[in-house]
Amino acid sequence: MPVLLLGFLVVGMFMWALTDEEDPRAGGAAKVRCAEALAFGGAERPAGAELRDCTVQRGIDTAYTAVLLMPREDVRYWLGRTYPDAPKPRTDGGSCGALCLDVTHENGLPGTAEAHAVQVRVEYVNAETARLRFSAFTM
Repeated sequence: MPVLLLGFLVVGMFMWALTDEEDPRAGGAAKVRCAEALAFGGAERPAGAELRDCTVQRGIDTAYTAVLLMPREDVRYWLGRTYPDAPKPRTDGGSCGALCLDVTHENGLPGTAEAHAVQVRVEYVNAETARLRFSAFTM
């Protein structure tokens, strides 16, 4: 009986050690303030935007994500003001959604950004609203 109990204890400790869920130090995603997620990519909250689901995942690299709902008519202006030296957003559809922007330090990421790259994917929810999926990460 003591051997069986010790075996369960060892297996339990091993399984616990392998679990990284909700532990950002071990690679699991954790909720963060949306201002932190945006700032990592050199961005600020767009006027009139509703911020949702902001997370960070740390491991070898760091990745922040944020989901924003904002007026559709303001998306291009915000992208242009936030990343003025970046390439123009593209509209190639498919996995891109309605609009995509990929920015790195080599092609327009501001010096204030801690990220090495930023990706923004835009989907149009309806005639007035756009959903932005913002990702800022190191490589």
